[in-house]
Amino acid sequence: MPDILIYLPYMWPAYVAYLVNVASPGPANFAIIGASISQGRRAGLITALGISSGSFTWACAAALGLAALLRNYAIALEILKVFGGLYLIYLAWKAYRSARLPDSKAMLGNARADGTARQLWLRGYMIHLTNPKAIFAWLAIISLGLPENAPASAIVLIVAVCMSSSLTVFITYAWLFSTPHALRGYKAARRWIEGTMAIFYSVAGFKLLTSRI
Repeated sequence: MPDILIYLPYMWPAYVAYLVNVASPGPANFAIIGASISQGRRAGLITALGISSGSFTWACAAALGLAALLRNYAIALEILKVFGGLYLIYLAWKAYRSARLPDSKAMLGNARADGTARQLWLRGYMIHLTNPKAIFAWLAIISLGLPENAPASAIVLIVAVCMSSSLTVFITYAWLFSTPHALRGYKAARRWIEGTMAIFYSVAGFKLLTSRI
């Protein structure tokens, strides 16, 4: 462990940047918030676990050098970018359809209203897995947060710290936005919130489809 500690000065700047990125508004956090306030805490937590699993997948890929290899193949990233953009637009369409439903058919607070646990987890996982920016985020963490020839133990440490921190942030979002007060607020403004989610996902999907990587 003392040998690993010498790498902490390298890790801290990358870790702080990662933490700010994780806590900032984005498709992942918006998905957790939406699931939590509309379907309850269980749905929010499962979505958070799915998103964390997607992040862990890219963390392992970056640590193994697979993300860097993928970056060198433009066609692979383009396919991933298109798939991710279309998936966000699909979520926008679902949010739009939900916004049009009357309150009597929305089944507010029902964790089964919009998918099983497996479907909720998969939605969160796909949101993060199909986001090419997640690749570059982890590439930056591994490459900037550690010097060359860093031991495997140092890589495991920075991945573990980042993953535990992001999971804490995601769970906090799920917990805060699944309170009775949040649910009451959601019931009062459900259509506006769902409409905002539809716009947000549409903009995010369009931005991803038209961005240059």
